[in-house]
Amino acid sequence: MKSDIQIAQDSKMLKIKEVAKRVGIEEDDLELYGNFKAKISDEALNRVESQPNGKLILVTAINPTPAGEGKTTVTIGLGDALTRLGKKTMIALREPSLGPCFGIKGGAAGGGYAQVVPMEDLNLHFTGDFHAITSANNLLAALLDNHIQQGNELGIDPRDVVMKRCVDMNDRNLRNITIGLGKKTDGMVREDHFVITVATEIMAILCLSQGISDLKEKLGAMIVAYSFKGEPITANDLKATGAMAALLKDALKPNMIQTLAHTPALVHGGPFANIAHGCNSIKATKAALKFADYTITEAGFGADLGAEKFFDIKCPMANITPDAVVLVATIRALKYNGGVTKEHLNEENMEALEKGIVNLEKHIENIKQYGVPVVVTLNSFVSDTEAENTFVKEFCQKKGCHFALSKVWEQGAEGGEDLAREVLDVLEKEPTNFAPLYTNELTIEEKIKKIATTIYGADGVVFEPAAKKQLQRLKDLGFNKLPVCMAKNQYSLSDDPTKLGRPRGFNVTIREIYVNAGAGFVVALTGTIMTMPGLPKVPAANNIDVTDNGKIVGLF
Repeated sequence: MKSDIQIAQDSKMLKIKEVAKRVGIEEDDLELYGNFKAKISDEALNRVESQPNGKLILVTAINPTPAGEGKTTVTIGLGDALTRLGKKTMIALREPSLGPCFGIKGGAAGGGYAQVVPMEDLNLHFTGDFHAITSANNLLAALLDNHIQQGNELGIDPRDVVMKRCVDMNDRNLRNITIGLGKKTDGMVREDHFVITVATEIMAILCLSQGISDLKEKLGAMIVAYSFKGEPITANDLKATGAMAALLKDALKPNMIQTLAHTPALVHGGPFANIAHGCNSIKATKAALKFADYTITEAGFGADLGAEKFFDIKCPMANITPDAVVLVATIRALKYNGGVTKEHLNEENMEALEKGIVNLEKHIENIKQYGVPVVVTLNSFVSDTEAENTFVKEFCQKKGCHFALSKVWEQGAEGGEDLAREVLDVLEKEPTNFAPLYTNELTIEEKIKKIATTIYGADGVVFEPAAKKQLQRLKDLGFNKLPVCMAKNQYSLSDDPTKLGRPRGFNVTIREIYVNAGAGFVVALTGTIMTMPGLPKVPAANNIDVTDNGKIVGLF
């Protein structure tokens, strides 16, 4: 079979204005970036604001293997299958980060015959949204350090700067740096840090903003540092808000591309779910809900991360309600959770499958706690056996779950028809009774404990001394009523990536807590999670090249 990039490059794309017409978006509503990608104008979004919402289907997953198991592929394939069945459908996805593209995981355009295209554009520079976010973040950092250098009228404590610079690349050497070395005119010497762009507060703000005024309000509220008196210093205090908004003005508009089957796809924003809130933009999701009868969206990594944040952060902020959840599992991931090493995942192993399926069991239980109907789908791999598939199907039936096999990677839209029909059946017969896991009236500690004990299955939570001090500061500043964004590894339900399956008898350790006052949530860092990833020994970048005729190869 062809590689993903070969399939994408061999596909025949329609002009994006033709794809947009399928959901009633006219050419004048688009801001074109060439023939195959565009942004949707604010005028078009305002025009449909009063229309009723279509159905919202969230695609999430069990805990993945290090290679990823095709949640985005299933999202795209399900959208194409619904289109094939004559349904007016749109897909709402996140934009890929360059970090994974050049690291180990690869891009985020789907795979096989369930992809969004142009695949190379999406995985690389796309429409420049990430560059705008990076520039806005680093402008704010430059204005902060310039203020300190030019007399420090606000009394900023250089030892208590909390915002970090960013770059959209895996670069561990930038995690902890010293700036201002050299002459007196080169700035004040202080310790600084970098995070990857998708972990920045500005990325979260872009994804949670619903217009320019909302964007500016959120940007202005960002806490960048504290004064010698312990008072928060914001972007508004530095008079940085207007310039940042100017850089982000176009990035705020949702991007439209297409699937291989020409289903419209809104791809906008890209926060990671292990270190950020893991959902595409509110603007893109709400736009899709207005233009289409069925919107398929995804949330990053397993349901313990992306889905939890979708339910507890994005849905309340956007005032949207999910109608159904598709929970993606793979035989490979279940065997991995049962103790099989990565190199042996293609071998039938019923014992490991039985041992690892408890991971699926826990995710089913978690989603049901939110009151949303769930359909389990197996993302089919050619190495899967009939016995393995039957075992998972019977397990789901015993748990009272809907089940369907997905073959979209191999067969595209046709391979997703069984799943699409199952989802349509659920939407027709099972109303959603969605409610978030917690109310914001709970304290920060109570919310963290609720997530850790209910979703992860922990016995309790341990707050390290530094986290306790940070927690008290946030209480004193009045941030106790904000939702919590947990930063946790994606491979385990626990904060220890080596504890696979359904771990029991563990505590979650909180080492750091800080507020994203602009985005409107508190971030709790667990275990050893990093906000700036590193490259593997053999990065994917080593295999990416451009031929003499300008064709990109090796991207996946």
